[in-house]
Amino acid sequence: MVTFSLFYFSSKPMAERLLVRALKGGKNTKIVTLNGKKITKMPSTLEKLPGLKTLDLQNNRIPKVCPEISTLTQLTSLNLGNNLLEEVPEEMKYLTSLKKLHLFGNRIHRFASGACDGLQNLILLSLNNNQLTWIPPEVSRLKSLTYLSINHNWLASIPRELCFLKNLSELQLNYNQLICIPEEIKFLKNLQKLFLVRNNIEVLPEGFCDLINLRSLDIAGNVIQIFPSGFQNLKLREFYCEENPLLMKQPVHAVKQEGVWRLQEITSRFIMNQLAEKNLFLMQAFEWYPQNWKISRNLQLVPLRILICSYKCFNQRGPNVFGIAQVESR
Repeated sequence: MVTFSLFYFSSKPMAERLLVRALKGGKNTKIVTLNGKKITKMPSTLEKLPGLKTLDLQNNRIPKVCPEISTLTQLTSLNLGNNLLEEVPEEMKYLTSLKKLHLFGNRIHRFASGACDGLQNLILLSLNNNQLTWIPPEVSRLKSLTYLSINHNWLASIPRELCFLKNLSELQLNYNQLICIPEEIKFLKNLQKLFLVRNNIEVLPEGFCDLINLRSLDIAGNVIQIFPSGFQNLKLREFYCEENPLLMKQPVHAVKQEGVWRLQEITSRFIMNQLAEKNLFLMQAFEWYPQNWKISRNLQLVPLRILICSYKCFNQRGPNVFGIAQVESR
């Protein structure tokens, strides 16, 4: 029968004494917790606990991990939150059984080379409250990752490689400096929750509408004016977009290629021509129709972009000619 040893320490000397007791447990020691004890160096003697499953060292003053941690190949949960780390350590690549990694509240501004190499079983990664300005392409090696949270950092972009994490179900990137979302986000077919609060995002890509399993979306506090065509097909349960400059009525460039004219386009051409000639009836009618699509319980109207004019026609017109049509969700 496996023995689980769990230690909570009230002082540094006590921590040292109980760590010695843990070491006596050897391979039978499964859990070690050393929270908030002002530890400035990770104990190298941890290598003598080959059966360790959980190591909790949050709320200390640890600036780097010890090389000996690489021997903990059975470790499944590591918490180094609220310490003084400056990088995602290279030693992480040796923790091949690791499933949960908490690195929140440090000073991390980079990933060490190879840090992601051996984390094939990692399902949760928390990097909240750090100083990251970029995510390396190697993040795509985290094949099993289902939860990724990098809130309150300095990210300016999302690497396209992150969008190839096919098992990712929740992505949190709140309070960063993002200005755009890569088109490749459409490959996150299992994504259910996406949080992008308080960034500088101006537009959502067309591929965003391919997130067929997305259920919760929070993009409050960005600079989004209108949503892409097909957005109404998302089966959202929660949607928040407060503090975005919606319905600014500014024209956008067409993104679809030229096609055969439909009756809808012929009608649209007539209406646009009449608007250009300042047809009084239509001018008054359009004042009543900055109406948009209803999408969620917390929001009544959402502006939705729909191209009803051909690519060539749309882009040959002046930038002062455009319209907003009513779209209903039933």
